[in-house]
Amino acid sequence: MQSQDVAPRPAASSSDPAVDVERAEAALVEHYPRLVRLAYLVLPPSLGRNRRVVTAHALTQRALPKGRAQTAVVPAQSTGRDGDPGYAVVRLQVLRNALEAGRPLRFTALPRRSQLPPLLPQVWGLRLFPRSGGADELALDQRLSTLSGPARAAYVLRGLEKLPDADVREILTAAGCDDAKRTLREADEVPAAHHPLLESPEFDPCSLQARPTDLMRRRQHTKAALVAAAALAVTGALLGMPGDGWGPDGAAAPAYAQNPAAEAALNPGRLTKVAPTAWESSARTDFSVWPARGELTGDSALLRRALAVWARPGERVRVSATPGTPSGGPSGPPQLLYAGKVDSARVVILYDGLRIVRYAEPADGTQGAALDFARVDGADRAGASAVVLGRADGNVRYLTAPWVTKAAERDLLKPDAGATDLGLAKGITSPLAGPAEQTGACASWNVLELTDGTSTWLLTDLGELVPARLTTGRPGSSGQASAARTLRAWAPYGCSLAAVRSAGVRAVNAWAYAAQPLPDGSGSADWVCTRAETWRGGGTRVLAQFRTPGGRYGAVAAKAENAAACGPKDPHVLAGVLWKSETKGWYLLAAGGPGTASVTATGGIEASARGNELAVPAKQGGQAELKGTLDDGRVIGGLR
Repeated sequence: MQSQDVAPRPAASSSDPAVDVERAEAALVEHYPRLVRLAYLVLPPSLGRNRRVVTAHALTQRALPKGRAQTAVVPAQSTGRDGDPGYAVVRLQVLRNALEAGRPLRFTALPRRSQLPPLLPQVWGLRLFPRSGGADELALDQRLSTLSGPARAAYVLRGLEKLPDADVREILTAAGCDDAKRTLREADEVPAAHHPLLESPEFDPCSLQARPTDLMRRRQHTKAALVAAAALAVTGALLGMPGDGWGPDGAAAPAYAQNPAAEAALNPGRLTKVAPTAWESSARTDFSVWPARGELTGDSALLRRALAVWARPGERVRVSATPGTPSGGPSGPPQLLYAGKVDSARVVILYDGLRIVRYAEPADGTQGAALDFARVDGADRAGASAVVLGRADGNVRYLTAPWVTKAAERDLLKPDAGATDLGLAKGITSPLAGPAEQTGACASWNVLELTDGTSTWLLTDLGELVPARLTTGRPGSSGQASAARTLRAWAPYGCSLAAVRSAGVRAVNAWAYAAQPLPDGSGSADWVCTRAETWRGGGTRVLAQFRTPGGRYGAVAAKAENAAACGPKDPHVLAGVLWKSETKGWYLLAAGGPGTASVTATGGIEASARGNELAVPAKQGGQAELKGTLDDGRVIGGLR
């Protein structure tokens, strides 16, 4: 969103509404989660996630007007959220507090209350932080960290509050911003396409995860408090922190248990390393037969850090996990799949039979690390064919299975274009442009094409450690289609894959279940059902898409989550759409899959038809409830 020059609003007058403290308190309580999210996003990320969470709650709780006198409202806020001027007053104070908290302390002036660590709220013995999001949320958080505090506030007011630039400018000025126009221009550096991500759990300080603080230090401090002056020296020693650079355990939190089994799991000398040719004679073709690769497989210090961080991620570790994937430590010595340098990081990839775990630390030795988890139990030959090694500048580099003989890049939206050979150097591909980093209009969708000598698979990056396989055909037989057929089937629907990013998706199938003649004689429309299956089993997502003759892309007509429709257990599906003919006006079109004996519409549109298709005149905006009767007499409902 670009800032625009808009004529300034008139100054506040005596007719502007005023808000007393009771009304402001009611607005704060009603919209508390929204206000805390606003404060969390405006606060500088350098505070750390735990400090940002606590500070955001403290600043929001201190946003009530002082005393019981009424507070005037600037015109840009006079309607507030949902017509509530009380919300506008509290929101303005939250912004002021958050902007003050982000300003550096100066020796020439006393610090403001918001610049100091909050006294309340406090949670003793726990570190709190929001749930980890996907690659898009991480990229947005990094982009916002490069902006100034007022520019972050401008971006959040645009994206979260949906305010026009004129209102944002007035609110920033009221909050103490000296140059609101320049601030809006700075906020333009972050694309407006990321606005929907501001609503994600990554930035929700009211939905939190908890981990213990340093348990050993807490015990030692408790004992030291019962001892007199001599214990103060011991406490000081316990509070001493190591200097810069990697310690023995890297970014891991201090150890809090002495357990023989846990120690064995964290011993780099006990890691399982499979022989390079084990997969050739094994009855299994999954991650358990991958050999250990990479130039750092003998670096015991690196492997020790990776295992220690896995068991005890410290405050400087960014942890992410696909939905339904536990993020606890290993129960026994895991298997080493890779250890080496990838771009500007040292990367270790481990496997424990249930999860793939990727540990990455900066190669320059600075503090901090990343720890990613992905569930992969039950992986087959295709599902265990590749793992993400690293992402840099929108590109993805993969580590492939030992049975993969060739890797290539294809554009899913251009099935007739040739493949670009990625090459394989010790199982590692050249960088591939990842669709998970695309913003704006969807003009291409790059996928990974892997060959093992007899079979070819298409895989797509959905922002997770393991790419999802793309298939086509009737559910239950979809894995048998050739790569060329899969490309042609997916070409009009590839952009819809963005709807299943960061959802722990294992495979996505596209099935053309009906071709419906249009009532104006202009050709036949295609009905395609796409179903995303997850590694955890639940959370499946189904889209029914409709494409008219000559249309480049399909349009989503209906969707469902955790539904059996269009799946191996119940391949039947029914969906409808309002379609406008250029010559005959509006129609309700509906289609079911093979085996549908009749289709009925009730509600705003009453109609029925024998067979699996229904076409009936309708009015713009009309609504109907769809039901289908199968050949065996069973009744199914339409996707919504």
